Amino acid sequence: MSTHVVIGRGGTATATALLLAESGDAVRMVSRSGLGPEHPGIDRVALDALDTDALTTLAAGADTVFNLAMPAYHTWPETVPPLFDSILRASEAAGANLVMLGNLYGYGPVDGVVTERTPLAATGGKGAVRARMWTEALAAHEAGRLRVTEVRAGQFLGVGAVSIFSLMVQPAVLAGTAAQVPQSLDLAHSFTAIGDAAATLVTVARDDRSWGRAWHAPMITTTVRTAARGLAELAAAPEPDLAVLSAAEITELGRDDPFWPELFETEHMSHREFVVDDTALRTTFGITASNLSTVLTEVVEADAAPASATGSGSTA
Repeated sequence: MSTHVVIGRGGTATATALLLAESGDAVRMVSRSGLGPEHPGIDRVALDALDTDALTTLAAGADTVFNLAMPAYHTWPETVPPLFDSILRASEAAGANLVMLGNLYGYGPVDGVVTERTPLAATGGKGAVRARMWTEALAAHEAGRLRVTEVRAGQFLGVGAVSIFSLMVQPAVLAGTAAQVPQSLDLAHSFTAIGDAAATLVTVARDDRSWGRAWHAPMITTTVRTAARGLAELAAAPEPDLAVLSAAEITELGRDDPFWPELFETEHMSHREFVVDDTALRTTFGITASNLSTVLTEVVEADAAPASATGSGSTA
């Protein structure tokens, strides 16, 4: 039996911890609140991952540390570096492998399909810091200090997801109400199902071929309108009533919420086609993306289930 430390308690952290525990491994799930899914194989621990010494002690004897932590969106440039550095140093001191959950921000604007060989050329604050965190982790790997890999996911879909689609489109579609979205509705975009991201994280942690490079998670390439219509059909809901938020409207919303202005950095992903290639993952590990209809069916079923049946920990 292997032992793992999962840092975070969002949808992907929850799904990853459950996959590991259900396979018979022991999981220490770390968050400041100490919340998470209930499972006999999961030990939920209240700990601030910025406390490197305490995290090192907790990670002692673990095979893998999964960095699935995510601070508040608008604080990334300030909060991500010390947090990720603490997790990196604790993993190294404990002698554990480090698996990082990344995203696609580090590439910056790209013409054409994005692969893992696409340069990390982001200039915006959030993208630049995510690129730097991977570069520093990879340098530690190449120096022989520990083994590191990263799984880069697209915009999340599915039960437990927190994304533009899940927060702004999904509830409106299921309720049969109108939604305004800070994303073009009919341009191809690569999404990742929560379950697919978790399965990939577990797979790369157990395979020696994964270390020392990044991998794209399984990608479902579709449009916001297509996904919304699919969700509506499965839920027997009306045709989705969607509109795109203008820059002026986003600016106005930003007067009261620091989240909204942050969206301007990623307009190249939301208002242009943004297609990501997951060939390396498929050909190396045989992992393929879930069918969009399957992912949306799970959302509809979870929405219809009693709250007590779906509560498995907060998402982030």
